[in-house]
Amino acid sequence: MSSTKLPMSERIERAALPLFARKGFEGTSLSKIAKCVGIKKPSLYAHFASKEDLFFAILQKVNRDYRDFLVQQVQQYRDMPTEKQLYSLLKDHTTYLENEDLGLLFKRFMLFPPLVLKDTFNEQFIQSEEALTNVLLGVVNEGKRRGDIQANPNEVIDAYICLLDGTFEQLFYYSKVEHEERLQNAWRIFWRGIQGC
Repeated sequence: MSSTKLPMSERIERAALPLFARKGFEGTSLSKIAKCVGIKKPSLYAHFASKEDLFFAILQKVNRDYRDFLVQQVQQYRDMPTEKQLYSLLKDHTTYLENEDLGLLFKRFMLFPPLVLKDTFNEQFIQSEEALTNVLLGVVNEGKRRGDIQANPNEVIDAYICLLDGTFEQLFYYSKVEHEERLQNAWRIFWRGIQGC
């Protein structure tokens, strides 16, 4: 669907996302968003009460899309061996966040949420992490039932999320080749650890 055929609120959100990702909340003006959409600033208020309201709408959409992605990936992997499920989710999660704007938005606002939206952002972050934890819990518990995993499921999930966060962070610092090598090294150690406890 052409962006001009989308509802105006969605066009505004699509224009605002890369600006918030690249310039931050404070560095993004409603005037610039309006200009990107091709409307005047006062027209934005017909769709969003404030810049905070617009940012929150984007955050909610990104969060919903992320949760949908997790569920879709796990359904796609459910017939694979446990190791392949967890590794595939790790790889696909990294690929999902490689989207420049999405990755920058996650990184910027995980590390430096705008003070005026910190509580709101924390709520959204907790919802995302709960969705990830629930998805992982299903995979890890099934892996434990199969005998693939010996470690405590909660500890496995904590370690996996740290591995996932580290993998995401390294996207910004290493070439694809270096990133892949580091990911494979970390994965081997992680998998051996949760198998042999």
